[in-house]
Amino acid sequence: MGTGSDAGGGGGGRARGIVLKALVLFGGVLLFKRLKRSMTRWDHARAVAQAISGEKLSREQACRDPDNYFNLRMLTCPATEMADGSRVLYFEQAFWRSPHKPFRQRFYIVKPCPKENKCDVELSSYAIRDTEEYRNFCDRPNDQRPHDEEIIEDIAEHLTTINLSRCERGKRCLYEGSTAPEGFPNTWNGASYCKSELTIHKNGEVHAWDRGYDEEGNQVWGPKAGPYEFRPATNSSLDDMVSLDNFLPTRPLEKKIEASFVLNE
Repeated sequence: MGTGSDAGGGGGGRARGIVLKALVLFGGVLLFKRLKRSMTRWDHARAVAQAISGEKLSREQACRDPDNYFNLRMLTCPATEMADGSRVLYFEQAFWRSPHKPFRQRFYIVKPCPKENKCDVELSSYAIRDTEEYRNFCDRPNDQRPHDEEIIEDIAEHLTTINLSRCERGKRCLYEGSTAPEGFPNTWNGASYCKSELTIHKNGEVHAWDRGYDEEGNQVWGPKAGPYEFRPATNSSLDDMVSLDNFLPTRPLEKKIEASFVLNE
């Protein structure tokens, strides 16, 4: 009687165990499909566009290493959207002391990588036909900005493309990537080609490393020690920079621009 009861209970327990495992397996498959559906190719593109947008500063890095890095302001904002859904962002870079005098202006086009490429997001930079017309674009009211049709027409020469992939689980970053190994044509300061690396961190930081090389492979512009580290601007960081101005060296704007991109041997 007891033995028979134990056997029956064991059989029932095994049956329940099998059913439970089947439910867990089925639930896992559904969860995997749901997670897979939750981040489509276009979701990745939107996530990157959002992550690099806003005002970001290299203040802390400039404070740590003022001889090699400057307190730069990186400002990016949505400009328009292409017919295929690609997002067009306006980007400008300036010294913090003169934020309304950007020395670098670009359009970014953010879209999913082609399916045959092993990446998630394609971030391409383009020249602007009339940079003066877009100066301080992000700081202007919408009614004082160029219209969508004008923006599309003002997208000029393709400069670089960075292929970004979602970071592996456990890493600090969200997305990371670089240009192709051969780089892109560039003739600034005697360069033959340029390369870029970009990392988007979970805390909102963007690390950007742009470098130019001559035909022999020697680096002729760009920081040598590592990427610029841009952190999201906050009210406290802006307050801190007022006091930081007393400690950072003051140099003519032309020299600052040169030192930011040209190596000091």
